[in-house]
Amino acid sequence: RLTRRPPRTTPRSNRRQRQMCIRDSYWIVAADESQAIFYKREKRRAPLQEFLSLENEAGRKKAGELLADRGGRSFDSFGTGRHTMAIEKDDPKKHAAIAFARQIAERIGKATHDGRCRDYALIAAPRFLGLLRDEISRKCKAVPFKTVDKDVVGQDPTVLQKLIDQD
Repeated sequence: RLTRRPPRTTPRSNRRQRQMCIRDSYWIVAADESQAIFYKREKRRAPLQEFLSLENEAGRKKAGELLADRGGRSFDSFGTGRHTMAIEKDDPKKHAAIAFARQIAERIGKATHDGRCRDYALIAAPRFLGLLRDEISRKCKAVPFKTVDKDVVGQDPTVLQKLIDQD
């Protein structure tokens, strides 16, 4: 004789959805070329809680410190002239900033895909915001609910909260 279990009060799929809703949060990312601080809040207008900080040491260095060496020099095949062999390169600080923006975009894209981030906002220095938007558009389909172009990395979270919450 087989005994039957009583039916579950909630199906597994509903339980998973509830667990995901608990994990869902709004992310606010404050960033510049050298640092990014990730905040989260459970509701759209709740207090901010810092949960991740990323550093980009290359963003603080001078362009000369980032270059490994200069292009070589060569003699012309005809005549007595000399010239450099190097092709015009991108600014090394801009290259480091693009790589850092890509790292931030990958975090946001993965979190929105996994369901850990319901929506996000960006607060970034104007010189960095364009790079960050470009990288995020490549990595993530979600569009930020708010974008602020101010350099406020490292300031008190209440300042960031006022910038995000004003309509």
